[in-house]
Amino acid sequence: MRIEDEGEQGMSGLLSVVGTGPGARDLVTPRARKVLEEADVIVGYRTYLDLVRDFFRADQEIVSSQMMQEIDRCRRALEIGDSGRRVALVCGGDPGIYAMAGLVFELAREMKSRCRIDIIPGIAALNSCAAILGAPLMHDFAAISLSDLMTPWEVIERRLEAAAAADFVVVLYNPKSKKRTTQIVRAREILLGHRSPETPVGIVTGATREHETVQLTTLAGMLDCDITMQSTVIIGNSTTYTWQEKMITPRGYRDKYGLA
Repeated sequence: MRIEDEGEQGMSGLLSVVGTGPGARDLVTPRARKVLEEADVIVGYRTYLDLVRDFFRADQEIVSSQMMQEIDRCRRALEIGDSGRRVALVCGGDPGIYAMAGLVFELAREMKSRCRIDIIPGIAALNSCAAILGAPLMHDFAAISLSDLMTPWEVIERRLEAAAAADFVVVLYNPKSKKRTTQIVRAREILLGHRSPETPVGIVTGATREHETVQLTTLAGMLDCDITMQSTVIIGNSTTYTWQEKMITPRGYRDKYGLA
């Protein structure tokens, strides 16, 4: 993927927006690792940079920043790319899922950037958390962020209502923070309007990292669990069940092929 302006000859440097996955070193893709190793400059949120520092070279320039400075990070990365250098902008998970890819393109258009932009995919939170829980995303699902910092809560509620009514498995990103504590309560209320209180719910916090925790509960009991901004909450549909401490959503093979 790339931003083009005045043809290929107008291109300057290269900005690679790199998804580093959920956190575990061995879940960083070979392509992402190669880009990090070859970049002239690496830009990113300090916590995410710390997870992949093993892939950096000693002579690379590192530009780190704190949370809530996404626009500044993306602008800086584009400026470096426009100077003719190879820059890697580090994102956790996948850059195109609640991360930096979209913002980079928006700013590149605004800034009339001429650097090439490559998006390097990574394993997203919903992938890694689903794998830890078993197979909860085997059928149609919807991912919804409960953060209303940039999306009006009324819009989020409509999306929750629609997903719940359509019997999607629902993946909740950004479910709860120190300041945002009521959104997860309201989300549960909406889902309870359409599915059983015994619907399986899986909560994975710090997926694949040293402090990883896994909680398997129900829609009725999910608010009794520890949920933070590092948690991903997966709420099953009407067919989801648990077996041997795993969460499974059938794809439909039994009905199609008459499995015993």
